[in-house]
Amino acid sequence: MQTINLLISAILQVIFFSIIPFLWWVIFWRKEATFFKRLGFKRPVIQNKARYLIIFAATIILLSIPSLFIIPLFVDQSVLATTQFYGQGALMLAPALIYAFLQTGLSEEILFRGFLTKRLIRKFGFMVGNGLQGLLFGLMHGVLFVSSAGMLGAIIIILITGMAGWLMGWINEKESDGSIISSWLLHGIVNVLASFFAMFAII
Repeated sequence: MQTINLLISAILQVIFFSIIPFLWWVIFWRKEATFFKRLGFKRPVIQNKARYLIIFAATIILLSIPSLFIIPLFVDQSVLATTQFYGQGALMLAPALIYAFLQTGLSEEILFRGFLTKRLIRKFGFMVGNGLQGLLFGLMHGVLFVSSAGMLGAIIIILITGMAGWLMGWINEKESDGSIISSWLLHGIVNVLASFFAMFAII
């Protein structure tokens, strides 16, 4: 039952996060490309596969260490999304995958890397546009935790998740020919690792 409820919640979140991008596409982008192609749902075109794999693996490590070992120092564990899996072991594998790749990974990548990154880069260029979307990504997470983490904790969360947003925007636009599949996989893998640590009460 928990898996079904989480799946329904995840689908609703994906729809909710897609509303603004879809309306923008209908008004401004419909003549350019299909909705999914405009967001970057396409096969990544990778020029240097060895470099891509190194960057991909390094980004997972770079994003996992802060989320697993730094953020928990400032945030009450009970308010983290992965708490729902705490200590329940492999039984939570399916719900964890739904949470990691669909509820958070897909929904946030559609809005931030699929829509905002491309819109801001088009308007301001890569450096400013990608920086702005990373900042907005960080601010969203910081605001969610300011009441439980305090101001210092919120600032640290903003910096860590903002860096994550910037890295995911960079790997999409600079290493994947604008495909958001790369950041979706990164986002999902990092969230799966956090869920795995909770499932087996590793930290």
